[in-house]
Amino acid sequence: MNQISEEKILQYLDTTRRALDKIIISAPERSFNRRLAEDFLNMATSYYEDATHFKNKGDIVNAFAAVNYAHGWLDCGARIGLFDVGQDDILFTLYE
Repeated sequence: MNQISEEKILQYLDTTRRALDKIIISAPERSFNRRLAEDFLNMATSYYEDATHFKNKGDIVNAFAAVNYAHGWLDCGARIGLFDVGQDDILFTLYE
């Protein structure tokens, strides 16, 4: 178990893609938290795009690292309440 298979990276990319599709920014439009939420979402999206780029180049190790960063931003945003994820504790790590 010291290798990242093509199947596994595709699974991670799919999970993060589904998470990106699910989130809704819950912070009010003109609030500081809205800006935080938009920044978190931008970071997650950027890392996800990097992950797909690396995967398409055959660089599975960096794809794995980037997709985990992407999902970390989403989990953090969901956990602190910037994103409404509909109580989904399968795609996200929630506080309770």
